Amino acid sequence: MIINADFHIHSPFSGGTSEKIDLKGIAEGALNKGLNLVGTGDCLHPSWQRHIKEYYNDGRIEVKGVNFILSVEVEDKNRVHHLILFPDFYSANDFKERVKKYSVNINDDGRPKLFMDGKEIFDVVREANAIAGASHAFTPWTSLYAYFDSVIDYYGKKPDFIELGLSADTNYADRIKELHSITFLTNSDAHSYSPTRLGREFNRMKVEEIAWDEIKNSILKGNIALNVGFPPEKGKYNRTACTSCYRQYEKSEAEKMKWKCHCGGIIKKGVRDRIDELADLNIPEHPPNRPPYLHLLPLAEIIGEALGINSRNSIVKKRWKELTKIGNEIEILLDIDINKIRKTTPMAIADAIEAFRKGRIKILPGGGGKYGEIVIT
Repeated sequence: MIINADFHIHSPFSGGTSEKIDLKGIAEGALNKGLNLVGTGDCLHPSWQRHIKEYYNDGRIEVKGVNFILSVEVEDKNRVHHLILFPDFYSANDFKERVKKYSVNINDDGRPKLFMDGKEIFDVVREANAIAGASHAFTPWTSLYAYFDSVIDYYGKKPDFIELGLSADTNYADRIKELHSITFLTNSDAHSYSPTRLGREFNRMKVEEIAWDEIKNSILKGNIALNVGFPPEKGKYNRTACTSCYRQYEKSEAEKMKWKCHCGGIIKKGVRDRIDELADLNIPEHPPNRPPYLHLLPLAEIIGEALGINSRNSIVKKRWKELTKIGNEIEILLDIDINKIRKTTPMAIADAIEAFRKGRIKILPGGGGKYGEIVIT
């Protein structure tokens, strides 16, 4: 069976998240999106874990037909974030027991801080029979490659996966040879179950059933059928830019200015420039099992781009509801015949969906914390 999975989200107990998040709402959002499997997020937090257990039955967490897998993101002592997936509560609680002495907020924050390095965390992950990898590995804040030059050196061994993040894709990451043997995941890191957040990046996988061993083996063996995510230039940290006024800089110019903008703000190194520093290859070389990477945006954003209005506009919501009557969002964006879509929505929207399917888009790159702008051609 083919499933769509988003392994990285958060609960209301992480900073910057919606207070309205619950599993029922996430499940409804997942159904609208077309996700079959979603990470619970924040599964070490006592209150969120109690909520998850309301839906736990015979080893499975299922809400309205949507399956969930226990997940958490943790921050280490070097400000690097790690995504961890667990087979069950025994594994999650075993991990928590082993690391709680290294944390002062493990019962207070859904994304706890552990005063451990990546190797120490990964060793405990192995002992707890879980799997883990670097979250949003290239983002200039709280990511592994923001502060270190080798993911394998940092973990002391090959991690189970890395999460690319919104400002990088397969073409970026496969310029780094050490990553050729590592599975790439594309996840949303959603802080709400809004259709513009949940599943904005996801993984299409082929499994026999939605079960831990199947999911784990698919990730470890790189059996991902498709990575779907933002065009890298759309990400808000793709280019080197000021975090205050968003003026973009060439890296050499930023270095001469000692990373201080003319406006007085801080210049942050972009993912593209960081990849150039790390790359062994001028052009990417994809290993044989590397899946295709499809550049896509949430449907509401595509509708907004097509109509030239904000994605939160009531007209966008109306057109989104009309379209999602013929299928979920992922089916509309990827699978449903374009002629059927043309019968359902204005020509500009159908043309925009087709343009994304065929890669006929241009992007004014983002940087410094500002998302890039899409131009549909």
